[in-house]
Amino acid sequence: MDKISLYAFLNQQLQGLVSSTPYQITKLANASALLTQSLEEINWAGFYLMEDGKLILGPFQGKVACMEIPIGRGVCGTAVERDEIMLVKDVHQFPGHIACDSASNSEIVLPIHKNGRIVGVLDIDSPVIARFDEEDREGLLRFVQILEENM
Repeated sequence: MDKISLYAFLNQQLQGLVSSTPYQITKLANASALLTQSLEEINWAGFYLMEDGKLILGPFQGKVACMEIPIGRGVCGTAVERDEIMLVKDVHQFPGHIACDSASNSEIVLPIHKNGRIVGVLDIDSPVIARFDEEDREGLLRFVQILEENM
């Protein structure tokens, strides 16, 4: 299945999952599981949530992860500071990268908004350099928009 079709199917599944429960943690837990079972060549998928002016670890699938990330640090903290999607082809070239899993080589991070404020990020890592591209950015942007609409 090509990426455009994969993301259309994935986003349709997400819509069904998140519209059936009012609980945010449940939505995010199933969203991370959905990503992990659907995307190839990834080794971590999950969420960091804003709390007390920093990102704290939320629901995820993968190895043990960093529990707190300051705003402006690493790919996740930079995504929040800039309020933009970070698509990093080689994390080892990213200044200040936080290596929670040394097997990760590329990463994509998308801010999540509620009421005009960033409430967290979706973070996906891959052991493959340059794993993520513009089709991933577009498909995952819609994924995040579905979460935002249902939070």
